[in-house]
Amino acid sequence: MLTPPALIAVDYIPPPAAIAPLVTTLYHFRCDEPLIRDIQPAAIGNLCLFPHGSGEMHFADGRRDPNHAVGLMTPLSRATPIVVEGPFHAFGAALTPLGWAALTGLHAGQHRDRLLPAASVLGPEIEALGNRLIAAYRTGSLTGRECALEIGGFIAARARPLPQRHVALIAAVGAWLGAAFNPEVGDLAGAAGYSPRQVQRLVERYFGLPPRALARKYRALRAAALLAGPQLSLAEEAALAEAFFDQSHMIREIVRFIGRTPARLADKATPYLAEMIAPTNLRELEV
Repeated sequence: MLTPPALIAVDYIPPPAAIAPLVTTLYHFRCDEPLIRDIQPAAIGNLCLFPHGSGEMHFADGRRDPNHAVGLMTPLSRATPIVVEGPFHAFGAALTPLGWAALTGLHAGQHRDRLLPAASVLGPEIEALGNRLIAAYRTGSLTGRECALEIGGFIAARARPLPQRHVALIAAVGAWLGAAFNPEVGDLAGAAGYSPRQVQRLVERYFGLPPRALARKYRALRAAALLAGPQLSLAEEAALAEAFFDQSHMIREIVRFIGRTPARLADKATPYLAEMIAPTNLRELEV
């Protein structure tokens, strides 16, 4: 059984303008229960610090990664359960595909579905910063918001520019994903001047999945965002009906990528989940 959402508190902090292309949101998460069970929706990369709580992410292939105190969650290809001995507090930054590449330099497809010690990718600087922030948070000398903003400052200083054609391709893929629930892979041919084979390779490098699988993931995310809203318009109902073979297909896809049924998405007591799949946090899709 999942931890009741009413027991979870989360503050979302808009990223400063300097890192807005790299970070969808900064955040501060708290749950003071002795045991926390939740499901992380299929997500983009995440630089995450855990001043309280010890647990694991349980991946579909049977692997389990611990939540290192200073962690780096790689892009997720599907919803992933988490189990934590609480209290559980976290702060950090959710990265856009551009931000993931600029910060880590890692191939998202080759490194997806992991929770890594951040220092193994970002070096001793993030370990030193993370330990300082965790100690300050535990003593109350820094708030979660202040710690998250310092993480944003680290990202601003550490991120490296990408080739302009790659930046253009990432933007083209975002527009392609946001244009339709079921975008045609052929519509990406020639994006940023690349051949279809090059597009296939670069999409997996930056987004973690090849184009067809990526479109399937974001179809579920967009559908979940609509279903979590206050009320579907007739046009939105029609779009959802056209996007999936039938209702059972839609339910399976949303469970796979979001970890909840559509009925759970409509629960107004789920502010954490609602924010995670809100259109503002899918803004790389230009929707």
